[in-house]
Amino acid sequence: MRSRRSVRATLVALAATAGLLAAVPAATAALEGPAPAASPSAGVTVKMADAAADRLGADREHLVDAVSADVLARSHDAKELSPSTAVARLAEEGREVVVDVRKAAGDWARGVAYVEAPRDHHGEPEGWLFLAHREDGEWVPGLEGDQAFADHVAESPLVGKAEREMMTAYAEHEADPAAQPGPIGTQANVNGLLLPWMPDYYMTLTGGPHAHDSATGYWSALDFAGGNASGIVRSSREGTATSMCGSGGGWTRVIHPGGFSTDYYHMHNTTYYNGTTISSSARLGTIGVDTCAGGSATGPHVHWSLRTYDANLNGAYTWLNGRTIGGWTWYNGNAQYAGCGTRQGLTACPGTAIYNRRA
Repeated sequence: MRSRRSVRATLVALAATAGLLAAVPAATAALEGPAPAASPSAGVTVKMADAAADRLGADREHLVDAVSADVLARSHDAKELSPSTAVARLAEEGREVVVDVRKAAGDWARGVAYVEAPRDHHGEPEGWLFLAHREDGEWVPGLEGDQAFADHVAESPLVGKAEREMMTAYAEHEADPAAQPGPIGTQANVNGLLLPWMPDYYMTLTGGPHAHDSATGYWSALDFAGGNASGIVRSSREGTATSMCGSGGGWTRVIHPGGFSTDYYHMHNTTYYNGTTISSSARLGTIGVDTCAGGSATGPHVHWSLRTYDANLNGAYTWLNGRTIGGWTWYNGNAQYAGCGTRQGLTACPGTAIYNRRA
């Protein structure tokens, strides 16, 4: 597998061949909006905290270029294209590529990057936490799920002790063999993950197992709405939480001990987190129809997804089939959204109200 440095070098070379590289003027401290046309990250939407912009100075453009190149190399919809072509095609679909730099200290930077989901169907965007380190004058980013990210987590001063313990286990995928795919029922332990609301309350299952983007990949997502939990969405377990779209956005990712993380999308009235340590059942937001990073929603609900890493440290949404979450064991149906959960002889298919149980 090529290193992130080699992938980025290839993409920058492609941009140079297309005549895209030129001197880039310094950005303003409140950097937000499309990158300059001369940049390899042209067309990428850049957000940057004022404090991070001040610390990075004129070098911030190089950081954004490096992260953008890695994002486009990893994106399912962009990785076979040059950066300029990829961003242009996504823009034609009304989709943005976003790089959000939130912290910087010394030769380190940290933030979030994502590629918006298509806005013509229900689905979740592609998104990554990132850490970047300046080495010999060159920014080397690591996106959540690659080896550079795991290496940076171990060294970066922007990662706290508690967060490092969880993120290291997650990135290296060491803690639990149950995270590896296997026969149904034999490796279904997910370390006590709950469904995304308060234990012993109920919500209605509105969509059984389906792909996180409603298109391809493992059927890793469930949809829930209504019930007596006041519509409040809560973390499936303790961990470190990040608001992927920023303050007010309806997408939160929580990294849990033991190799799993969970995504929560379409929320509103969200609590803002930025690599924050939280407890199990911490409040994240309420069910909603937010599409801060694309996709669509026809009614208030939470789109909940399960993620883990494969043996090559590639972050991925993972299989639900045969896994027990919130006391219910989930099985695929004959089509996306049609699957059901079972518990103690009961079967709950879409349209059924189910209680969230610890065991």
